[in-house]
Amino acid sequence: MENEKISIIMGIYNCDRYLRESIESILSQTYKNWELIMCDDGSTDNTYKIAKEYENRYPDKIILLKNKENKGLNYTLNKCLEKASGKYIARQDGDDISISTRFEKEINFLKENKDYAFVTSNMILFDESGEWGKTKNKEKPNKIDFVKGSPFCHAPCLIKKEIFEEVKGYSVDKKLLRVEDYHLWFKIYSKGYIGYTIQEPLYKARDDRDAYKRRNYRNRINEARVKIIGFKMLKIPIRYYIYILRPLIVGLLPMRVYDILHKNKLKIN
Repeated sequence: MENEKISIIMGIYNCDRYLRESIESILSQTYKNWELIMCDDGSTDNTYKIAKEYENRYPDKIILLKNKENKGLNYTLNKCLEKASGKYIARQDGDDISISTRFEKEINFLKENKDYAFVTSNMILFDESGEWGKTKNKEKPNKIDFVKGSPFCHAPCLIKKEIFEEVKGYSVDKKLLRVEDYHLWFKIYSKGYIGYTIQEPLYKARDDRDAYKRRNYRNRINEARVKIIGFKMLKIPIRYYIYILRPLIVGLLPMRVYDILHKNKLKIN
């Protein structure tokens, strides 16, 4: 029975080329008891106009918010969380696509597996040329799996709202931009909760040149910084602290080299 609402939180920023397709993938879900809360983070294109069209068309299902200026994803998602009325919180990005059975399969998993605070899935990666790869994350990560990087895909996640409230949502800090999800998992695991990755990809993530542009060196520094914070939270043994340098080293690679390594790692065989 669809008696438990899912609140989907979506920060949107200059994604007018892709937003319609993203929203339509939510409208096409087999699980129908949901609300979509979008917050425009100071877009300079037609993103807000398109989102407003959908809010007007589905006033009982869609809520649209707007920041006066660009504030970053962590602030924007927290603003969405304040309006959420569902028992579960789902994420989606404004340029990505949810497979039609995503919410049905994720909520059924959490209902049937009470030990887990959240669930996510692997993702299909695509660009303008089509699908080119997929993630392959561990089903049941432990604390050591946090060492190399975030062990969970953020965008396809479904989290119990009570867990979000306990960890006080996303931490708003410029030093955590682009790593707000990694920090969130650290906070949740430090409370003794665990998550699970459904191996079947239930989500399509856009991973193209526009995405690469967002991976600047400042974000690499933020990743190293959040590793220091998170390792202390989870009491990671000191011998693993060498991995703090990993994002800094990767960030020094020429974009062409990074592109080849990234796609080879995630390429579909």
